[in-house]
Amino acid sequence: MKQSIILMLLPLVLLFSCEHKEQAVEVNKKFVLSDTMRNLIQIDTVQDCNIADELSLSGVVGFNDNNVVKVFPRISGQVLEAKVSLGDKVSKGQVLAVIHSADVAGNYSDLTSTKADVSIAKRQMDNVESLYKSGISSEKEFNEAKQNYEKALAARDKVQSVISINGGGKTSEGGKYLVTAPIDGYIVEKKVTAGAFIRQDMGDNLFTISDLKNVWVYANVYEADISKIKEGYAVKVLPLSYPDRVFNGKIDRISQVLDPLSKSMKVRINLDNNEMLLKPDMFAKVLVSNQEGTRALCIPGASILQQDGKSYVVVYKNDSDMKIVQVDLIKTVDNKTYISHGLNVGDKLISKNQILIFNQLTSE
Repeated sequence: MKQSIILMLLPLVLLFSCEHKEQAVEVNKKFVLSDTMRNLIQIDTVQDCNIADELSLSGVVGFNDNNVVKVFPRISGQVLEAKVSLGDKVSKGQVLAVIHSADVAGNYSDLTSTKADVSIAKRQMDNVESLYKSGISSEKEFNEAKQNYEKALAARDKVQSVISINGGGKTSEGGKYLVTAPIDGYIVEKKVTAGAFIRQDMGDNLFTISDLKNVWVYANVYEADISKIKEGYAVKVLPLSYPDRVFNGKIDRISQVLDPLSKSMKVRINLDNNEMLLKPDMFAKVLVSNQEGTRALCIPGASILQQDGKSYVVVYKNDSDMKIVQVDLIKTVDNKTYISHGLNVGDKLISKNQILIFNQLTSE
């Protein structure tokens, strides 16, 4: 009887033993994050964010009109020498061109003549004054001599004023007029060459100088996108010449007039250019960021893993409790990804080297 009972219980004992061993093996197989791997990962938290939108525009670099000086001719004459070329760096007071001018020569001739008149009038006044004090000359004669001297002084001062207006110390008695730089900067426009004849009334500038430390970027916004931009929106400018460089700025002015042909409106971005990398007429891609007003869960874009056309993240609770969760993406702006569902605010994600954890979890 005992033998029969033992034989009947033996299969149950063996079955329980096998199940216990399988459970033990399963526990031993469970993935636990090692200290080494823990130092290789980065953990971020799911947040509730305003959905950011990014509008891509085409733009072109231009001058900051507030930092540009156009140099106009103050006299007529022939250009003897143009001392600078387009793109040259110049300092305030540096000579840009030398002009031979009949006007300048005439002004200095008049100055010489008026100076001589002043000397003659001064001697006559002194002589009459001496005679007047001796009682030989009348007071009327002395006053007339004094008035003649004052007229000579006024005539001389008038000529000197004309010379000063036309350049002052930048002119010479040889009839040469020196065109000098009014500010420090770069020659960004040059419209004069040696041998050219210029007139004071020509209405066109000889040079344009800009310091280029600050530039304006103009971007075209099409009619359908006008509602998506406002003054103060953050902007990233990516010049075609430097695709790996990003220049950050803000929209500081929006035009109120549309181009009748392209149906686009211009916006202006003010950018610092201390490195002198941005040049006028460079083309650039302009990315305008704004807030749509709607909210969604947001996670770092680096935390997303793609497999078989689906998006996954690795959710972290502790070093021995991690799981893979599928998420539905709304869109990605910069390094931030917005999702519709799959996670909750406050969930922790692995956003660096999560592929290592993902492979371990999927291989179990």
